[in-house]
Amino acid sequence: MELVKDIHKSEYGEAPSVVVCTPGRFHLIGEHSWFFKDKTLSMGVNLPVYVAVSFRDDNAFYFYFPQLKDRKKISQPAMKFRKEDRWANSIKAMIFGFMSGGYDIRGMNFTIYSDILPSAGFGINTAIKVGSAFAIRELHNLSCTDEQLRQAISVGNRQFLNTINYTSDILTALYSNEKSLVLTDHATQSCEQVPFDYPEKRIILVDAKVPRVNIWNEEVIREPEYALLLGELKERKSYVHGGWRYEENPHEVNLVLSVAPEMVHKKLHSVIVEHQYVLDAWDGLAKKSFGAFARAVNSSHENMRGEYEISCPEIDWILKRLAEINPNNDDSRNPFNCGRITGKGFGRCLYAILDDKDVPEFRNKLVEFTKIFGFKTSSYVVEPARGVHIVS
Repeated sequence: MELVKDIHKSEYGEAPSVVVCTPGRFHLIGEHSWFFKDKTLSMGVNLPVYVAVSFRDDNAFYFYFPQLKDRKKISQPAMKFRKEDRWANSIKAMIFGFMSGGYDIRGMNFTIYSDILPSAGFGINTAIKVGSAFAIRELHNLSCTDEQLRQAISVGNRQFLNTINYTSDILTALYSNEKSLVLTDHATQSCEQVPFDYPEKRIILVDAKVPRVNIWNEEVIREPEYALLLGELKERKSYVHGGWRYEENPHEVNLVLSVAPEMVHKKLHSVIVEHQYVLDAWDGLAKKSFGAFARAVNSSHENMRGEYEISCPEIDWILKRLAEINPNNDDSRNPFNCGRITGKGFGRCLYAILDDKDVPEFRNKLVEFTKIFGFKTSSYVVEPARGVHIVS
């Protein structure tokens, strides 16, 4: 934090008035089924993004990202999306969100500090947005509830960036906590936490550096008619977490989905299965059964690989080696470690959760991976972290 203050003062000639810290994030299960108002299990992690901000004497906005050695600026009247502004568009979108809500926003200086660059994934872009929105609210002392803050973020995403407002991304950045995971319910636009406290385990995020090559377009299944099909298969069950689950009878599922093209049928069925894995993972953690949780995670990756088809041979290779490190020979249904592809899919990132004693062997497997496939990985040992908060 002190380094961030010094950088801001060196850049703008004065110390920041507010410094905000926002965690990075990854999704464990369910990030591809938000369109169908399902659930997503996520973790805010200690890959922090700091946003330092101070007022200016004019109506301009200046942005500085020291790790990128990049500076941007824009005046309030000229506030618009510019492709060349890249990461700075995320901050401009938050300013736009507040201004669209009728708030009087003054000129500001911003410093963004993150050792993990936005291109790596891990929720860095979202952390920039949420941290900036939080800092703007604090600096201007706005009379703005969390709900209104979320609305400003949503307007910035939808109307300025012309992108999807991923609820689970936003809620995890806002409300994550230490030793916990966040479960987002996209139907109610709400979230809750479940304890994740396994001191003997290590969580490793891996950027495999595999280029993303889309083999199919997810927009194909995001049609209202397909959402209606899945809606027909949702059943109210009071004893199920969240109050509902999908139909379990395979014949009924196939009958309802039979009107969809074969490829769409397969993907929609994958969404149904994924929702159950979210519930299974939640149930395992609630019962303090890491084995049940890990089984759900590993099954989810198999679903993403075989049915939803967003994995790749390189990611699969790493996760297969992970499974071989410390198998539970006495009870294969309750593995000691687990892992899954995460992020946008079609390559790039994964996470592994394993015993601390097995970390050196896993790192050796990553070295072997580089020798075989030629991609030099980056890996980060992380742990659940507190959501966005003011540090100064």
